[in-house]
Amino acid sequence: MKVILLDYVYKHGVAGEVIDVADGFARNYLIPRGLAVKATDGELRRAAKLREQAAVKRAALDNRLNELARLINGVELIFGRLAASTGKLFGSVTTQEIADELNRITGVDINRRRISQQPLREIGTHDVPVRLGTEISPVLRITIVREEELPAFLAARKAEAEKAAAPGDETENGGEEQVDTANMATEVLPRAAVEEAIQAARAAQGDQPADDATEDAPEQPE
Repeated sequence: MKVILLDYVYKHGVAGEVIDVADGFARNYLIPRGLAVKATDGELRRAAKLREQAAVKRAALDNRLNELARLINGVELIFGRLAASTGKLFGSVTTQEIADELNRITGVDINRRRISQQPLREIGTHDVPVRLGTEISPVLRITIVREEELPAFLAARKAEAEKAAAPGDETENGGEEQVDTANMATEVLPRAAVEEAIQAARAAQGDQPADDATEDAPEQPE
């Protein structure tokens, strides 16, 4: 019998697909459980509409997941843990703890199964991939420090952030000093000095006698 699946059926297909199955399987299992309907002309038209709606929803979901992937890419999460002198943790940082901390820091709530990592069991910084989105593969930066060192570590990070955010002596144009030409005092040369310079320049070029050069010179303010 040809049926249209209304839901995912293991080893058979996903919602909207048209498949051929045994009559007994369709009548006794798929149809009674609401997993499929017989592939009549009317149901086929309805299934086509459902597939279109599903495609739109899938595109919207993919866009949202890509936005979230860009948002969390490169985010650092810091954990304090008890550890041996070798750096091995007495315990671990689990994927659920990473997901919970990510939600607390960024507001992005993801399923822990999207975090492509076994529990972390050593002091240090770990790059942890996340299966999210299709455009990029976001990576979280997980830093684990000794529990007793965590307050000092966070204080140092805060000081670094404040120093980076504090305004320095540099200007917006790469540290170069800005010149305020609007309020700059302007030096006015004496008229005699200007005329003398013009006469000398024209005489050197041979355009006209130096004595006649002042006739074409623009009047300068005194």
